[in-house]
Amino acid sequence: MRIPTRYLGLDRLAVGAVGYGAMSFANPYGQGGEYSPDDVAREILERAGKLGVTMIDTADGYGDSEEIIGRALKGRRDDFVVATKFGIVSAPFGGAEARIDGSPAYARERLERSLRRLGTDHIDLYYQHRVDPTVPIEETVGAMAEFVAEGKVRHLGLSEAAPDTIRRAAAVHPIAALQTEWSLWERGIEAEILPLTRELGIAIVPYSPLGRGALTGAIASREDLKNEDHRRGLPWYSEENIDRNLSTLDVVRAIAAEAEATPGQVALAWLLGKAPDVVPIPGTRRPAFFEENTLAATVSLTEEHFAALERITVAGEREQGTAVAAQNWFSGVTPPR
Repeated sequence: MRIPTRYLGLDRLAVGAVGYGAMSFANPYGQGGEYSPDDVAREILERAGKLGVTMIDTADGYGDSEEIIGRALKGRRDDFVVATKFGIVSAPFGGAEARIDGSPAYARERLERSLRRLGTDHIDLYYQHRVDPTVPIEETVGAMAEFVAEGKVRHLGLSEAAPDTIRRAAAVHPIAALQTEWSLWERGIEAEILPLTRELGIAIVPYSPLGRGALTGAIASREDLKNEDHRRGLPWYSEENIDRNLSTLDVVRAIAAEAEATPGQVALAWLLGKAPDVVPIPGTRRPAFFEENTLAATVSLTEEHFAALERITVAGEREQGTAVAAQNWFSGVTPPR
């Protein structure tokens, strides 16, 4: 069984309806364990080819992910749409200050690095990973447009940008996709950003579409998270919020039983039903879970199912409140040109 095709942006970049997010190779949740990342990546791409998953999403900030994906792509590069990102020098977690660089020189440096690490001569979809609060978006996207003219990049994207930033970027060069967190637990884009992307012909690529793993039903309590797991510091997973938030899975599980699906598949099917150019990129290092996520594109939900899922609400912010927002991490803005 192969999943349907969807299209990103005005230039209609064709991709499978569900993509693969390769951040898992950076161990964001302290997974650890004995496994061969190269073996996992090759197995996932092998299954991807059979299922119709074509978009593989990584970033220069995901540890060794680009190199791992690059090795797995050898001999089959043309079978996939490769997306990667630049711009994050350091992330604002564990008390660190966010460092974002959107300068043309840095963009050039990281593009060349990503091309080497991925073992390719072009990137199909190149994102600015976060918006630099010190560099006008016109300068950053102007440099990215030069990469397109040179043939090193095919399409451009943004991640976690504010509405005005998105509009200004699109005035410089067509933006194929906006990558942002969107799930049953995080719906902040729906009020302002979603109408704007519809207007501009920009597709949405939701990352963390499974609520940082919670919507799979695999987490029963805060004790299921290892001490080094980044999620222990998130408001959603705090002692005061986690039980209330995990109770939302009762609705998801009930719908999953009716739809003959898993909870995670229901969460992804809800996203896929929001618009025809939404392409979620769930991540996992387990090939069986990868296949399960992909087959969410074959799950049918009723209007009653959608209505029940729309009523889900959660307590707490997705990240560490205003401190993260102040670092331009979400809804990023840039100075005027």
